[in-house]
Amino acid sequence: MSDKSKIYLFANWKMYLDYDESNILANAIAGKKKNIPKSVKMAIFPSALALYPVGQALNDAGISLGAQNVYWEEKGGDTGEVSAKMYKEAGCEYALVGHSERRHLFHETNHEVRQKLEAVLSADLTPVICVGETGKERKENRTEEVTEIQIRAAFHNIVWPKNRELIVAYEPVWAIGTGKNCDPLEAQRMHELIKKQIVGLTGISPVILYGGSVKAENVAQYLKNPAINGVLVGSASANLESWMNIVAAVR
Repeated sequence: MSDKSKIYLFANWKMYLDYDESNILANAIAGKKKNIPKSVKMAIFPSALALYPVGQALNDAGISLGAQNVYWEEKGGDTGEVSAKMYKEAGCEYALVGHSERRHLFHETNHEVRQKLEAVLSADLTPVICVGETGKERKENRTEEVTEIQIRAAFHNIVWPKNRELIVAYEPVWAIGTGKNCDPLEAQRMHELIKKQIVGLTGISPVILYGGSVKAENVAQYLKNPAINGVLVGSASANLESWMNIVAAVR
């Protein structure tokens, strides 16, 4: 993917938008279809409650739908959880797995991330596996160690389906929602390291996205790096103007 034949713009709306706001924004983005280059693969990850109507609004515009989180069991007495299979049936193509906020706010372990990854693959969804270090871990010079542990836990001895993309998002935790974006050259170094680790474990060349305070002013700096195939955007994707400014910067 280093030839940039496809650029991935993934929008994680997190819990920023309520039901009506999600529908309004989804329809507005769909209405801007002509402004989205054909080289861009766009996916929106709305809240679970707004998932179905958002998917309907985006479908005709060729924009994919994704789940922000899944549970690893297919069915059962797991109050409050939503399975990967349910998200697939609701129209999702992608699912985030191991997002930094799930790991650090909700204390998801590497083992749980692996369980979710396997469930997503079994449900015929494409996972977007998130890895990255905290500010404390970076100061302790443990960045490479931490990401390698996360990657090994996710991919060791995994059987990857044929013709299923392997997508990873590098999210330096200290950069998410802080406005402190990672230096583009350092991001490139980490992307190259992550790619080497994944190829060594799976034999598959991954698509790697950068996530961490991405906005229109810096997105081009990341995407000009050959190791970076796209971006996973948080708060800047939950506003029509800022999201379309990112699309325009990519163009």
